[in-house]
Amino acid sequence: MDYEHFMGKALEQARKALSAGEFPVGAVIVCQDRILATGSRKGTAGNFPNEIDHAEIIALKRLVDLKVSAGINKIVLFTTLEPCIMCLGAMILSGISEIVYAYEDIMGGGISCDLTKLTPLYKDCRISIVPNILRKECLELFKAFFKNPKNSYWRGSLLSRYTLSQ
Repeated sequence: MDYEHFMGKALEQARKALSAGEFPVGAVIVCQDRILATGSRKGTAGNFPNEIDHAEIIALKRLVDLKVSAGINKIVLFTTLEPCIMCLGAMILSGISEIVYAYEDIMGGGISCDLTKLTPLYKDCRISIVPNILRKECLELFKAFFKNPKNSYWRGSLLSRYTLSQ
């Protein structure tokens, strides 16, 4: 599988979010080198952000709408930002076999969670993780977002400071 190609498609979704004033996270769900679903972050613009419409959740909802069952255990989810705990849980429950991400979320990323300490539903999952694909390109999007004074989402946060210090 061409990780850079599909992460490039997730980057397109992230750029779409950024151009709409949203946090630049994009996701693409792939099976057998075919894009099945996409998503971009929503709900971060304005004064009342929502924490449900993550790019990964939107893409997973679109995947459900397709009613895909064949080869579900061969599905790869590409995302521009390390998934949070909510998204990681949804990916595990959805049977995603591999998560590929570009930029680490040192503030809210869920990949480093020790799943072996959780209940069987989670600790018995077999999901592989591939980090840092097109990291530099994604970092530039997050820098652009945090540098824009119109964007208040996570302004001054650990993630913002970490991103702008690079």
